Amino acid sequence: MATVRVQTFKRVSYLWDEKKAAELAGNEVALLIYRSNLLGADLRLTNYGGGNTSCKTTEKDMLTGKETEIMWIKGSGGDIGTLTKSGLASLYVDRLRSLKNIYKGIEMEDEMVGLFNHCIYDLSSKAPSIDTPLHGFLPFKHIDHLHPDAAISVAAAKDGKKITQELFGGSIGWVEWQRPGFDLGLKLKQCLDENPGIKGIMLGSHGLFTWGDTAYESYINTLEVIERCAEYLEENYGKKRPVFGGQRLQSLDKSRRSEQAAALAPVLRGFCSSATRMIGHFTDDERVLEFTNSKDLDTLAPLGTSCPDHFLRTKISPLVLTLSLDENLADVEALKKKLAPAFENYRKMYAAYYEKCKHASSPAMRDPNPVVILYPGVGMFTFAKDKQTARVASEFYINAINVMKGAEAISQYTSLPRQEAFEIEYWLLEEAKLQRMPKPKALSGKVVLVTGSAGGIGKAIAKKFVAEGAVAVINDNDPGRLKEAEEDFKKKFGKDAFTSALLDVTDASQISQAMKAAALAFGGVDIIVNNAGLSISKPLEEHTEKDWDILYDVLVKGQFWSHRQP
Repeated sequence: MATVRVQTFKRVSYLWDEKKAAELAGNEVALLIYRSNLLGADLRLTNYGGGNTSCKTTEKDMLTGKETEIMWIKGSGGDIGTLTKSGLASLYVDRLRSLKNIYKGIEMEDEMVGLFNHCIYDLSSKAPSIDTPLHGFLPFKHIDHLHPDAAISVAAAKDGKKITQELFGGSIGWVEWQRPGFDLGLKLKQCLDENPGIKGIMLGSHGLFTWGDTAYESYINTLEVIERCAEYLEENYGKKRPVFGGQRLQSLDKSRRSEQAAALAPVLRGFCSSATRMIGHFTDDERVLEFTNSKDLDTLAPLGTSCPDHFLRTKISPLVLTLSLDENLADVEALKKKLAPAFENYRKMYAAYYEKCKHASSPAMRDPNPVVILYPGVGMFTFAKDKQTARVASEFYINAINVMKGAEAISQYTSLPRQEAFEIEYWLLEEAKLQRMPKPKALSGKVVLVTGSAGGIGKAIAKKFVAEGAVAVINDNDPGRLKEAEEDFKKKFGKDAFTSALLDVTDASQISQAMKAAALAFGGVDIIVNNAGLSISKPLEEHTEKDWDILYDVLVKGQFWSHRQP
């Protein structure tokens, strides 16, 4: 297994371990999972939950005893970075391909998905995804379908097809934008038939298909194509014009950005929670600031995203705030009054989009509030039903920013047409997936701060809140104990279930900082549990004034400060 090309990769991560792969030799499914995990570990290659990988093997048919070709592919709703065998769908290839005999056209797309279940090989198989025929109709043993920013920049460029042809000398095919499904699988096969020998296919506005006869060949092919796209973008950034047209304003310094964001986040969360209580996320990533501070912001932001994976998580377009960098955010009522028209206009825009694009069979309009909110010079806020979804929405919009930056550097960025975007957002299959999701827990959407929650009773209380769906601000006045609690919560609930802060309830400034941490992490605090306390057990006549002061400071004044939020 050659590795001479390792040194050529400067814009993607080469993670293949020959020793590890050798241990899996002969087990193509294990190699598929290994390759998938490596690809998913590099966010430059694909985003969380995005993309699909597959392999085809020869297995014994349980009913006939004959050798038959089986395709193993990431199942519906999975993530290649964390994929395990239980997350794979497995299907008889011949049965899947025979569905062409009954396919009558685009109007039958949704019906075809239900028929995939008749092609299942392993009864413990994960539900097949909409991308199943895209892999099944191609003959290659190993296939990667990813959404790398560098490739989508080419795919979303106005001259994407021409650029792809010139950049790869005809070795990468092109298929125009089309919603994923059975017909798109047929078009991929047609592209291959018309262009024998190609090593991949670019999907307009969507992503990239690459392949190989072995897991390693597919992996290397994928890296090489993405590397070349990324290299081409780098060669063109700022070449014909400044990135995003140049900067129109300078960001606040890091400290002031955090101050403004912490003050604003709870107010934004309130507006975004008008229909459903939301949890927030904030980032002032340099890529976000480069975009929000640019001259092209007002032109590009309303266009929305191109890749359907981006769109599903970030909505039709972001809300761009018109607040000044030094806006006084201390007067909450005045701030609400100033922001209200922007949210009202966004909701009206979303409702108009729904009314214009809906069909008789479309699901009811969903929450019309924005998911992504941009504050030029400060950063980006995202709001969703839980912290993970809000964080992932933020990551996806950064992907979209990368795509806009790349497409504008080499040509002109093009987004999904509104009707096409609607067909993705309100796809009946997506609606069915949403309906299958678990019901919210009792405290979903709530943010709790339990004082002294790094140990003992406080820790148990915080864990109970998280188990019931809340997110928690865990805290303590002992850094060592707080670190242990962070590790415990992360292991039990994951990184999105909590944030932490060093907190002595007798110190008003630390309480203030804890509240700011909660605002930046989640958008504010809903519930405060006064748990921090101490007991000095000795006869009254032996108590000193110092004893009284510390008891009063912790048990009385500490509670007062916690609720007053100095």
